[in-house]
Amino acid sequence: MTDRAVVLEVAGAGEVSGLWLAPTRAKACLVLAHGAGAGMSHRSMAAIAEGLAERGVATLRYQFPYMEKGSKRPDRPPLAHATVRAACASAAALAGRLPLFAGGKSFGGRMTSQAQALEPLADVRGLVFFAFPLHLAGKPARTRADHLADIAVPMLFLQGTKDALADLALLQAEVKALGRRATLVLADGADHAFHVPVRSGRTDAAVLGELLDAAAAWMTRVAG
Repeated sequence: MTDRAVVLEVAGAGEVSGLWLAPTRAKACLVLAHGAGAGMSHRSMAAIAEGLAERGVATLRYQFPYMEKGSKRPDRPPLAHATVRAACASAAALAGRLPLFAGGKSFGGRMTSQAQALEPLADVRGLVFFAFPLHLAGKPARTRADHLADIAVPMLFLQGTKDALADLALLQAEVKALGRRATLVLADGADHAFHVPVRSGRTDAAVLGELLDAAAAWMTRVAG
């Protein structure tokens, strides 16, 4: 399988790049947004897309406008939300009748959830978050989670127990408050990048593989 380059048209920003990767017998499609500091081609994003493809899930990775321009300053939320919507529309056209999901890593997942909370993303059945950034590093708070209560579709949180951007007790409380809409899958000892110490006896690849197994199984279950 190889990535196929696509172009997305974002209202107010023009064209941004995307990468479509689909296995022969896909059973779902995930619209996958990158984190704040690395774009869609970063090895971590490629590893997620390739791992999901091995598990029967197609992906559309895409750039936010600031990343497309080579800037380090993330877009304002309205523009980020518009980009999420454009990506979901493009993915729906590419995926055909495949069940559609959306989400992403850190910042990308949060922008997707905000967009969904403001106005449901067309045809999206659920949201998948790879390391949801609940708060700034070292500053535990729950304000970034306020909008999650306005989301009606199922949500999957894939999180390391040592994530500096998501105090575990706070995150567990947020997920509990969301009730049956939310599922939390934890990677023991993993940080925000799903890295685990060598002394753990596990590898980063193994940790990611377990999370991808959980994500693929969850999407299959939600899709029915």
